Amino acid sequence: MSEVSMIGLDLAKNVFQVHGADASGAILFRKKLRRDQMLKFFDAQPACTVAMEACGSSHYWAREITKLGHNVRLIAPGYVKPFVKRQKNDAADAEAICEAAQRPTMRFVAAKSEEQQAAAMVFRARDLLVRQRTQTINAIRGHLAEFGLVAAQGLFHVVTAIEDHGSAIPEAARPILCLFVEQLRSLDERVAVLDREIARRAREDAESKRLMTIPGIGSITATALAALAPSAQTFKRGRDFAAWLGLTPLQRSTGGKQKLGETSRMGERTLRRLLIIGASAAVRWAMRKGKSADPWLMRMLDRKPPMLVIVALANKTARIVWALMAKGGTYRAPAVAG
Repeated sequence: MSEVSMIGLDLAKNVFQVHGADASGAILFRKKLRRDQMLKFFDAQPACTVAMEACGSSHYWAREITKLGHNVRLIAPGYVKPFVKRQKNDAADAEAICEAAQRPTMRFVAAKSEEQQAAAMVFRARDLLVRQRTQTINAIRGHLAEFGLVAAQGLFHVVTAIEDHGSAIPEAARPILCLFVEQLRSLDERVAVLDREIARRAREDAESKRLMTIPGIGSITATALAALAPSAQTFKRGRDFAAWLGLTPLQRSTGGKQKLGETSRMGERTLRRLLIIGASAAVRWAMRKGKSADPWLMRMLDRKPPMLVIVALANKTARIVWALMAKGGTYRAPAVAG
């Protein structure tokens, strides 16, 4: 019997599906495993390559299975889908993962350590709290609109409209709206705690300090890049890093004609959003400063719409970030021609 060379693993909460194949791709076994059987099964297998889709729990299993002597490869789900044959079930998914991992040009996701995942939690938690705060403000504004009140933008104006007893809010509705206000203040306090934690990390981390020398990158973006981005050696050049962030245009080229569309928006959403926010601030500052701002940015603003320039600047910033992470050093602004 041939020895197993590749195992495709379809992850789940309790019931997992494995698909084993030899070096030629011939199927050796298909099995269902419960969670408590997983590590025992892989411990009994000869050292081989284990492939699975990159997801929330895949990094944990990658670490555990690697300890047993196997080579673990994580694949983005979008690269696995073309290999699924007809029926969509766990067995078909495991087979598709195994097939995809055997392709010589397949791209893989780097497995994260516990420290990397722990460092990323502060940004995930902050994003969740900010979304909840925005949701609460929108709910309050919607309820106020039902009584003909349209508060000015900003948390202060929304709270003032509720706490002003001279406003047209019915007394039966005021206690309920006050509950929303209490929730808003609680969310603000929690976001502030996370902001202080991020600022502390930025002060203590040498790489974050270097990244903050780049225009448009503050403490939140710098620490997020240090925590969420893979090693710079994963990418050959800065453009590859920008493409991983989803900041490069989609190509729809055919017949030798280059056609570029909107940005792909693939990859790490948190970092892409932070870079675009930073680029937006830099563009607004340049528009106020005028001719004394960055010449490249001003030439772009003269020819292109502001939103397009913001995305282009975020792309350029991502390439600079990769250069600093890969080669060290700090950002040096280009010299202005006399």
